[in-house]
Amino acid sequence: MKTKRTYTMASRAKAAEETRLRILRAAFDLQSQSLASDIGLAAVAQAAGVSVQTILRRFGSRDGLFDEAIRHANETVTEERRAPVGDVAGALHVIVEHYERRGDFALMMLAQETTYEHVRRMSDAGKATHRTWVTEVFSPQLAPLTPAQREETTDLLVVATDVYAWKLLRRDRGLSRIQTEQRLNTLVTAILTAADRKDT
Repeated sequence: MKTKRTYTMASRAKAAEETRLRILRAAFDLQSQSLASDIGLAAVAQAAGVSVQTILRRFGSRDGLFDEAIRHANETVTEERRAPVGDVAGALHVIVEHYERRGDFALMMLAQETTYEHVRRMSDAGKATHRTWVTEVFSPQLAPLTPAQREETTDLLVVATDVYAWKLLRRDRGLSRIQTEQRLNTLVTAILTAADRKDT
């Protein structure tokens, strides 16, 4: 009897977690399609296949849902952007792949960051995540530099690998994914080469 009860509780916990993730993914995905002000709990509930009451029971309010969605989004983005440390081509392949999947969503969020508080928080977290990614992925190239050079080079690498750089090439210029990756590679390599020359 105890084994059956334990199994039932484990099954319920698993189902509850799957429901939670489904709701968070729905909230995340809807924000890539609509303005934040246009996304109500009913739309999230419909996309997740649950009731509004289920969302309120799990997250307490719309704000609670979007706060949790921000945390979920940051975890998802961090995982998607894992790249080989010190490998410029490998890192750029990963970041372009990430922008192909999430770039338009990121741009929509950035366009709303001064209007909605939860979007601003998501945006701030995304910018911090990106800078951390740059310092980690390019750490072998940054390590030999002086603190001032490291700071300057990090700033330049953040700009060169930012979603707006991808947008300018991929969306505005209409370049292919491969061409975009090649141009970003050229830019990043030039920044690292210039930094290396300053260090010698």
